[in-house]
Amino acid sequence: MVHFPILVTSVTQTHSQNTRLRTLGMSAEIAVRLRTMIEEGELPPGARIDERAICEAFDVSKTPLREALKVLVSEGLVLHRQYIGYRVAPLDLDELRCTFETLHGLEALAGELAAQRLGDAAMTRLERRHQAMIDAHAAGRRTDYFRINQEIHQIIIDGAGNPVLAGIYAALMSKVHRARGAANADTIRWQESHEEHEAIMAALREPGRPRLAQVLRQHSENTAKEVLNVVARTLAEAGRDAALKQTA
Repeated sequence: MVHFPILVTSVTQTHSQNTRLRTLGMSAEIAVRLRTMIEEGELPPGARIDERAICEAFDVSKTPLREALKVLVSEGLVLHRQYIGYRVAPLDLDELRCTFETLHGLEALAGELAAQRLGDAAMTRLERRHQAMIDAHAAGRRTDYFRINQEIHQIIIDGAGNPVLAGIYAALMSKVHRARGAANADTIRWQESHEEHEAIMAALREPGRPRLAQVLRQHSENTAKEVLNVVARTLAEAGRDAALKQTA
């Protein structure tokens, strides 16, 4: 009888811990889904996050959702203000511009190294993923196209055989990924990007791959130009909207 209260306390604590673990597991999954939506432009920069709508869409309560949002706030993807709520963090145009300038050089360097080091197995993977990207483009599946596009670039980076370069590239790409997602909806750029990837594959198939570095750099510069234009327009529109609200 003496030990009964201790047993009850232990069971209660275990139940509480299990509940907490389920909540944390659910919040981690929600964070992954929201992060993808932000990075791929489904939740654009500056957009208000409607907690009720997301809870309904994900069929979850507010508790795991807010745990997930705290994670995204810590990552800088989401902003939170008391009494106002959560918003997708805006993009910094100057930082993006500088990041892209660095990425252009990394793409070219990766092309130089991959021209010498990318093996047959990696080339086979590239051919398969390129065909999958063509299929996604033909079917109008933008999100699938965007993801496969990123996979192709990663295979080339990995094929360069330089883990230091790969690490720096991954860190910088995380900064521009959601900006690229926001620009991915542009139909004209989508077609241009598709044609540029055909050129990349052609350069990869050439003996010695002498044009690969330049083709990759040009593709990076073209992508950056469109992304920066889209972000600049978005920021300008947000500024106009804010000014109109102040004068209303």
